[in-house]
Amino acid sequence: MAEESKLPTPRGSQSPSVFDWHPFDSFRRQFDRLFDDFPSRRSLADFQPFDRLMSAATPPVDFVEKDGGYEITAELPGLDEKSVDVKLSNGVLSISGEKSEEKEEKKEGYYCSERRYGSFRRAFRVPEGVDAEKITADFEKGVLKIKLPKTPESKQEEKKIEIAAK
Repeated sequence: MAEESKLPTPRGSQSPSVFDWHPFDSFRRQFDRLFDDFPSRRSLADFQPFDRLMSAATPPVDFVEKDGGYEITAELPGLDEKSVDVKLSNGVLSISGEKSEEKEEKKEGYYCSERRYGSFRRAFRVPEGVDAEKITADFEKGVLKIKLPKTPESKQEEKKIEIAAK
């Protein structure tokens, strides 16, 4: 006598099963119900996405090599140059800052008060051949640009080394 399979079977399968198991359908129903029952007068569009909240802790940074040196570009929206520190210590360049924001909104039958505080710190090992005395930083419209010029010795043309066949 053949045993009946107790494994889930795909929908539309001709063989009978003890139960149908559809984990993704169940997950989707639960997820949809979460937002249907969401207790708020505000719409979901009023909430910041998770990645934007996380970017306050670790702002996006580009580190590129250019002809005369390196350039670090950090996006720091909502900050000014007084809220940001750039330091060089023991071959490590660090960028740190702090943001504080308060928002208050009053409407008839509605009051919202939000406060956000956060700090960040990014650190980079300075590549060999950088002239530490000539590092500069500029801040404009929420974007910090740090230029790390190379020393004259490190700018020398690369030399091709011939390979001898034996």
